[in-house]
Amino acid sequence: MTEMVYGTVPVRTGDPVIPRWWRTIDKWSMSCILMLFGIGLMLGLASSPPLAARNGLDPFYYVSRQAFFGGVAIVVMVVTSMMNPQLVRRLAVLGFVGAFVALALLPIFGTDFCKGAVRWYSFGFASVQPSEFLKPGFVVVAAWFMAAGQEIAGPPGKTYSFVLAVIIVSFLALQPDFGQAALVLFSWGVMYFVAGAPMTILVGLAGLVVFVGTIAYAESEHFARRIDGFLNPDVDPTTQLGYATNAIREGGFFGVGVGEGQVKWSLPDAHTDFIIAVAAEEYGLICVLVIIALYTTVVVRSLMRLMKERDTFVRLAGCGLACAFGVQAMINMGVAVRLLPAKGMTLPFVSYGGSSLIAGGIAVGMLLAFTRTRPQGGMSDILGRAGR
Repeated sequence: MTEMVYGTVPVRTGDPVIPRWWRTIDKWSMSCILMLFGIGLMLGLASSPPLAARNGLDPFYYVSRQAFFGGVAIVVMVVTSMMNPQLVRRLAVLGFVGAFVALALLPIFGTDFCKGAVRWYSFGFASVQPSEFLKPGFVVVAAWFMAAGQEIAGPPGKTYSFVLAVIIVSFLALQPDFGQAALVLFSWGVMYFVAGAPMTILVGLAGLVVFVGTIAYAESEHFARRIDGFLNPDVDPTTQLGYATNAIREGGFFGVGVGEGQVKWSLPDAHTDFIIAVAAEEYGLICVLVIIALYTTVVVRSLMRLMKERDTFVRLAGCGLACAFGVQAMINMGVAVRLLPAKGMTLPFVSYGGSSLIAGGIAVGMLLAFTRTRPQGGMSDILGRAGR
C-alpha cells in the first residue's frame, strides 16, 4: 500500500539504524568525500614536511594532526548523516547559537596569528575558527526561517533570514574575513532563489554587494591590498600567488613527480590555502581534474536528489549546504590560478586545518542526512496528483 501512495521506497522504518542508514545514504557522495580526504593526506605528506622542518617539528607532525582531525571529521559526518532532518535542525540551531556567540567575542578574546585578521581562538595545543562552524548552522537556521515563512500565517521568514545574514556578514567583515562573508551571502542567496525570490530582488542584492564592496575597498587596507594584487597584471614572483602560479605552470599535465615539487619550500600556506598548487606541481593537471570531478559529483548528486524532495525545509537547507560546499572549493582553486582575489579559504577535506575538517564533516553530514532516501513521493508525483 505504501508503494502505491508514495512510489518505490527502499526504507523499512522498523529496521535497525545502521542498515537503514546504509540503504538510504548517497554512497557516491560519501565515497567522494572519503577520496578527497585520502587525497588531502597524500598531498599533506608532500606539502607539510618543509613547514615542520622550519618550525623544528617532526617531519610528519602536520600530517598526523590532519589524520587525527580528519578521522574525527569522518566520524562526525557519519553520525550526523544518521540523524533525521528534525534532529539535525535542533542541533544546528544550538551549534549556530554557540558559534555566533564565539564569533561576536572574537574582537575581545581572538587572535590573528600575525595574519592581519582576528579569526581564531588559540588554546595553545589547537586553534578554533568560529566562522567555519557558523556556516552550516546559519544555512540550516535560514532555511528553517524561509520554510516557516511559506506556511499559512507563517512569520516573515525571508526577512528574518536576511537580517540574520546581514548581522553575520557584518561581524565577519570586522575581522576582516570577506571570503567567509561572501560565502554566507551566497548561501543565503541560493536558498532565497530556491524559495521563489523575484529576480528583481536578487539583482538589487547583487548591486548592494557591489556597493558594499566599493566601500570596503575604500575603507579597508586589507581588502584593498588583495584587490589591487588581483587586478595587477604583473604577478610578483616572490608572493604566494606568484609561487602558486609558477608551480601550476611547471606541473603541466602529469606533474614533475612525487616529492619533486619546489613550491612547498616557498609557500608558508602550501598545506592549507594553496594545497592545490602542490597537487598541480607534483601530480599535474590530471590530479586537479580528479579533485574537481569529486567536488562536482558531490554537488550535482546532492542537488539531483534534492530536486525530488517535497519537504521545503530539507530542500532549502540541502541546496544551501551543497552550493556552499562547491563554491568554497571553487574559490580556493580560483585564488590559486588568479581567477579570484586571495581569500584565505581552505579546500574542503583536502587542506590542513582542524576547524575546517571538523566543520566540513558537520556540514557534509547534514547534507547527507538531508539527501537520504525517505518514504515520500517526488515533486513530479505531487504535481501530477495536483493536476488531476
